[in-house]
Amino acid sequence: MTLTFGPFSLTTEESRLTCDGVEVRLRRREALTLQVLIRHMGEFVHADVIMAEAWEGAHVSRHTVHVTIAELRQHLGEYAGWLVHRSKIGYALDVPGLQDMVRRGWHFWSLRTRGGYERAIECFQRAIGTSPSDSRAFDGLSASYLALGVFGMRAPLEVYPRFLEAHGQAVALGGSRPELRSNLGFGLCVFEHRPQESEAEFLRALDEKPSLGSVYVRLAMLYGSLGRFDEAFDVLRRGRRHDPLLPTLAAAEVLVCCWQRDFATAITRGRQGVDLHPYLLALRVNYAHALYFAGRLEDALAQYQIASTMSPDEPCVRALEGACHAALGRLDDARAKVRELEVLRRTQYVDAYYIAVLHIALGEPQAALEDLNRASVENSAYLYALDVNPRFDALRDDPAFRRLCRNHVTRH
Repeated sequence: MTLTFGPFSLTTEESRLTCDGVEVRLRRREALTLQVLIRHMGEFVHADVIMAEAWEGAHVSRHTVHVTIAELRQHLGEYAGWLVHRSKIGYALDVPGLQDMVRRGWHFWSLRTRGGYERAIECFQRAIGTSPSDSRAFDGLSASYLALGVFGMRAPLEVYPRFLEAHGQAVALGGSRPELRSNLGFGLCVFEHRPQESEAEFLRALDEKPSLGSVYVRLAMLYGSLGRFDEAFDVLRRGRRHDPLLPTLAAAEVLVCCWQRDFATAITRGRQGVDLHPYLLALRVNYAHALYFAGRLEDALAQYQIASTMSPDEPCVRALEGACHAALGRLDDARAKVRELEVLRRTQYVDAYYIAVLHIALGEPQAALEDLNRASVENSAYLYALDVNPRFDALRDDPAFRRLCRNHVTRH
């Protein structure tokens, strides 16, 4: 494997370092130490960790590590300042500007919008261009592609393979950390429909890092999609003990309550959630779902409209608004949404799942089935919970719907 940072390339098999193609001679132990620092790019690594990984279990003193780092600085020449030391904390390889690009990428990711994820990808790709061996940048890149696919913002057939590629690079460079296990577990759940393997990744991630909130959220959604509601709520309770104010925990609880048909609790939890986290789109939408399923259609429409204002470029929210209009008997408004989305998907990806939702509300089961089949071909992320989603209760006795459910799970 070749690890690259700035103008340097380190070939791990040969312990050979080059700078702009010119060889820089290193002792094997220096090369192994540099390899450890590259794997933890931008992070401070304690001397004990360097001893364990670079000296492969052989007993040496911390002074030996310090001397080896000093020798590496000499070999890096004008780039010696990239090797940073903090007393009692450790050593880091910090390429100028790289940390800022990665941090900026995660900032855009945290906006949880299509535009935010797209800008995050640009930042992470620039970071990779600066240092192709920085696992953090591949971690962010993979998370961004996963989010675009999970939220139906770009075609899963396009972005899920990119997620897998970037995820594989992140693991190869930095090892399979709990955050990466969580992402892979979610991909296995929503895109590959391999629940046992998904659950195994989540449980291992929790063993390694019990404080990682995203795992509780995703594991609860996996259990909920399988109708294992008691386990789902138990996982959510455990997650709240670690982080009671995690916004996505509230969003997941509302959704699982809807799948269980406990709409009263879903409304209560949704109202509490949006009071605490008014700008989380998924929570706002899930609260609107609960109101819709409970028959409070005007209230649901108001929440969907707020969500649409928060994220005006998301076609799924327009479809949900249209479904509310249809349920309220405003059929012209609902059909106008259908036409709008049909025009839009000529030029960009629009998840067929949500057009199916709109057709169901309009009382058009055949059109809904056609779009659900299209969503299956496109591998829509939302189909993983098809068996429990109240949206499709009207189709449950339809042989074509039951066949679609079986075929979708079998195919993937």
